Amino acid sequence: MIADLIRTGDMSQVIIGLLASIFVVFCTLPIHEYAHAFVATKLGDDTPRLKGRLTLNPMAHIDIIGALMILIVGFGYAKPVPVNARRFKNPKKGMALTALAGPVSNILMAFICCILKYIFAIFAAKTGNSGAFIQALILFANLASQINVGLAVFNLLPIPPLDGSKILALVIPPKYYFKYLQYERYIILGVFLLIFIGILDKPLSFLSGIILNGLNFIASIPYNLIVG
Repeated sequence: MIADLIRTGDMSQVIIGLLASIFVVFCTLPIHEYAHAFVATKLGDDTPRLKGRLTLNPMAHIDIIGALMILIVGFGYAKPVPVNARRFKNPKKGMALTALAGPVSNILMAFICCILKYIFAIFAAKTGNSGAFIQALILFANLASQINVGLAVFNLLPIPPLDGSKILALVIPPKYYFKYLQYERYIILGVFLLIFIGILDKPLSFLSGIILNGLNFIASIPYNLIVG
């Protein structure tokens, strides 16, 4: 994210991008992890609450490496919420729903940011105020929505320990799933390598773009009706 903005040579965009990334790290990531903890607790597992993760306090959730990834490349991760699947009535389904809650929260946050972007745009159109401040707010909301969607897509990758790996357990036999988990460390290191050399950029950006375009389309409906 910041690396891409730096290449533009526009320092105002870099600063706004940095602020959007910091907002995501300290506001969105805690909501993502809280969503995991909340759903797990509702499904019968009080492990997240006992471990102090049923909270919006960012310091309980932030992982330094994952946060730096958000600042640099636009997607990353937080500390995994501890969950005891044996406390769910249906362990596989409980784990999948708990895992899915995080990315869903990112999509909702992205949608809120899209709505805010168009609210700012409506204000600018109706008041004739399209100065630097209002444009900065629009850019901030736009970048925050992009990062949130990027987080959702990244965390849905079926790679341990990402959320998608828990959802994957619903569709493959346990013996293959647990065999897959044995190589967790090597798989995630390989994924990070592919991210940093840019091989995963296009597929992740493509998937993120589809979701973001859909959110923007829905959020823009009031803008089109009012400003038209």
